[in-house]
Amino acid sequence: MDPHDEHRLIERLRAGDERAFAELVDRHHAGMVRFARTYVASEAIAEEVVQDAWAALVKGIERFEGRSSVKTWLYRVVANRASTTGVREHRTVPLSALGSGEDGGEPAVSPDRFTEGMWSSAPRPWEDAERRLESLELREELRVALDGLPPRQRLVVTLRDVEGLSSEEVRELLELSEANQRVLLHRGRSHLRQALEDAHEAS
Repeated sequence: MDPHDEHRLIERLRAGDERAFAELVDRHHAGMVRFARTYVASEAIAEEVVQDAWAALVKGIERFEGRSSVKTWLYRVVANRASTTGVREHRTVPLSALGSGEDGGEPAVSPDRFTEGMWSSAPRPWEDAERRLESLELREELRVALDGLPPRQRLVVTLRDVEGLSSEEVRELLELSEANQRVLLHRGRSHLRQALEDAHEAS
């Protein structure tokens, strides 16, 4: 959203304009639920977390200072509330855990894929995968592969590639350095690609 348009939307919210609130819900609700789902154990719990976040927006809009986008602010509220809920549900990724290290230094792709520093068998062209993204089967495989990523990678890939947040927004939301965000995104994407290749080689 254009910063000027966002400022006007915030002013409408502060004035109690219900249409402004409905506009925000239309834009962000589905993405917020997907994001909450990376923290908690079910879709129903994710919906509850997001409802709490919307309530927090209504109560706290006067305190919004505009130092970040509304979207980033909303996602941070979701992250904080989902973390609390996730502790009770035994599935959580504390924000404080996201800034440490660069994900343990594990290779993004299995070393078996390389011989003398080069691909032993080249990855399949992405065009093939893109063509098949239309199938429900591949979407389900992608969802399962995304759920199977290490938590920090899952969060970064979800925010960047599913929700469309910028690198800057993700760094701000998750309190990551540029290098850490870049490494987590690369490893997450590489793991997804490997999982999809493996699934289609087995089929």
